Parts: sequence; structure tokens; C-alpha cells
Amino acid sequence: MSRAQRIGLVVFAVVFVALFVIFAVAQGLGSPSVPAGDIALVTGVPSEVGHVSEADYEHALEQQEAQGGLKKPPKAGSKKAEELHKATVGELLERVWLVGESEELGIQITSKEVETQIEKIRNENFPTHKAWQEFLKENHYTVEEVNERVELELISTKIQEKIKKEAPEATEEELKAYYEKEKATQFTKKPSRDVRVVVNENKQEVEAAKKALEADNSEAGWKKVTKKYSPQTEANGGLQKEISEEVLQEPLKKDIFGAATGELIGPIKQESNYLLLEVVKLHPEKVEPFSEVKTTIAGTLSGQAEEKYFSEWVQGFQSKWTSRSYCASGFVIESCANYKGTGHPATASEACYEADPKAPAKECPAPVVQTTPALPGSVSVGEPEGERFVQRPRPYVESKKKGKKGEEEAAAGAEGSTEAETEAATKAAEEAAAEAAASGE
Repeated sequence: MSRAQRIGLVVFAVVFVALFVIFAVAQGLGSPSVPAGDIALVTGVPSEVGHVSEADYEHALEQQEAQGGLKKPPKAGSKKAEELHKATVGELLERVWLVGESEELGIQITSKEVETQIEKIRNENFPTHKAWQEFLKENHYTVEEVNERVELELISTKIQEKIKKEAPEATEEELKAYYEKEKATQFTKKPSRDVRVVVNENKQEVEAAKKALEADNSEAGWKKVTKKYSPQTEANGGLQKEISEEVLQEPLKKDIFGAATGELIGPIKQESNYLLLEVVKLHPEKVEPFSEVKTTIAGTLSGQAEEKYFSEWVQGFQSKWTSRSYCASGFVIESCANYKGTGHPATASEACYEADPKAPAKECPAPVVQTTPALPGSVSVGEPEGERFVQRPRPYVESKKKGKKGEEEAAAGAEGSTEAETEAATKAAEEAAAEAAASGE
């Protein structure tokens, strides 16, 4: 091979490698490196926003410590230090995420909006200028940083409002379905009574009030009696409107709902007092018509739909921006695209996954997470998730095992299951025994 050919091959190899690297990055096979002096890099945003510097981290960590009421930084390597470290990195990333998302959604915050919000915060929380300055000093905030944080708060609020508006509205059929489901409970007013009451801890005073009312049971008479004998019910002449059975205890429930209109009842002993009662009006059960509660139902379903829609959006938001965030060594947390976890639940003790732990874990998560499906027929407009119940393993029943032994094993398999499952297991065992007897085995 000639010298020219060898040079040509080397050049070709270099070009090929360069093209492969470009292709790999374009296809996502590689990841951008975090520049020196930065702890993280977020792509898809302006460079002045996407670079998170070590200086940003140190200052944010200092603020975290101040907000946590710490007089000095926690010991390096301690659990508290690790918590603050993760919280600081997470907060810095989320700031970038919010700015990036606001740009993609076309959300803008004006300086006037920021000024108005800051003024509101100061008026509501800091009575004097001195108190405001002390807050800034204690929490290591500059005025510019306060402006930035308030702007992020406004961005977050506007994003939430914008996303929730995209939630689908309930249809007329859904509104009516909710009404029919809740009519008997939410939209039905139970029977109630309007009752006049005299309350006094002295039984003789109540008896005197009763005697006076027997002579004059008019509204004016009740006003005179309550003023003299029952100051605590004097307002409205002792009248208590729309008292329902749900709020009463015996014997009051029986006395009030068993009395005729205009009948004086008492004295009745109730804890440390004596009561004199008169039912003045009966209110029968009343079902509110759909037309009167339609707006209320629409508001309820709209709120549910908005929360569900926004919750699902947040999951996508976190996934999207996590995939765009790369962290330097020592700063990698779950919110970084280059994070490599163990796959173990964050709340689980590491001892759960060690062959010979020094201190065994008190409890560990199940290796397989049980699903909680909805009970058939329980999903509705009012309960979109339905009534959940945990699936249980089916009891072990082997139909080929015959006789008494088969029955015992079936019963053992059914132990710990639901009553219905136990009955099914027993029935299967009995059928198996019957088959064995019929075949003569």
C-alpha cells in the first residue's frame, strides 16, 4: 500500500468517526457535557438560563440552610446535609424548567405585575421597612433575587391557570348523571323543624317560663320569656330554624320530631341545662331540582377535571425537563437525565436489598406492587376513579387432588382470602370429592 493510500485511509477514518459522533449526538446516543464551573446544564432554553453555576449552587444552599433555621451548615456527609444538597439542586433545576416552560407556552410576566405582587407580600407580612430588611438579611436575599422568585411564582400560577383551562368541560349528560347519583344525598334536604327554645340551668326558671307561655304563646310572649329566662336564646325570641334529625341526640330527637306543632315540651334535662321546646313549623323532605343545582354540579365536575388534567400534565412536564437536564458529578439527583438509580423505592431501607445487613430493616416494600382496580360499576362522573379494592390471590385448588386430602389442601389454600373466595374453594373441593366417589377412586 502506498503512502498516499495510507494517508487517505487515516483521513477517511477520522472523518467517519467525526460523522458517527455527530450522528450519535443527533440521535440521542450521547449527552452534552456540563461545562467546568457549572453543576448542571439544561438544554432547550437560552444559554444564560440553562447554565447553573457552582456559585448559584453555593448561594442557594446558603439560603436553604437559612430557611431551615440552621445556625451553621450541617456536618458533611450527614443525612441533613444530603437532604439540603438534593433540595438545592432540585430547586435550581426547577427554576430553569419554569422559565423554559413559560417561553414555550408564550407566558410573559411584566415588571408591573412583579412590583404589585411584592408590594402585596410586604404589606401582608412585614409591618415596617425594617422588618423587610431584616427578612432579606436573615434569608440571604437581595432585592433582585426577591424579584426573580416572585416572577417565578407568577409564572407558576399562570402556567397552572393556562393548563387547567384546557381541561374538558362536563357535558349535559355528565351533569345529569352526577345529579341522579347524588340526588338522594347531596341534593335532598331532609325533614326539619323550626323550634323555639328556652334554655336555663335552673329547672324552676324553666317551669316558670312554661307557665308564662301557657298564658301567652305568641311571638311577643316568647320574646318576653326568653329575655327573662333564657338570655342565650333571646335573639329571634328563641327561634331556631330548620333543625334536622342529623344534628340531634336523644332524647331531643324524639321530643322534637315526635311533637305536634304548637305543643310546649319540657322541662327536658340536657346535660347541665333544662330546656323548654315548641315546634312552630314543619319542613318536609325536599329534593332540589336539577335546574337549581346545575351550576353547582358544573363547578364541582369542572374542578375535578381541572385537577386531574393538571396532575397528568405535571407528570409530562417533569419527564420532559428531566430529559433535558444534565448534572455534573456530585450533583446528580433524580431530576437529572444522567441519573442512574437502583430501581429501589426512595422510601425503602437499603437493608431490604443487602444480603447480610448490619441492621435488618423493620419493613420492606412488596417485591410486586398490587394493582387496585375499580370495582365493576363503581366508576361514574362523580367518582371517576371508582371504588378501589385490592386484588387478592386466588386460593390454591387443584381439582385432580381427591378425597379428604384434597379438601384439606383446598381449605389451607383458601386461608387468609376473602369469605367469598373461601366459599368458592370449599365448593370446588367438595365437587372434587364427589367426582372421586362417583368414579370409585
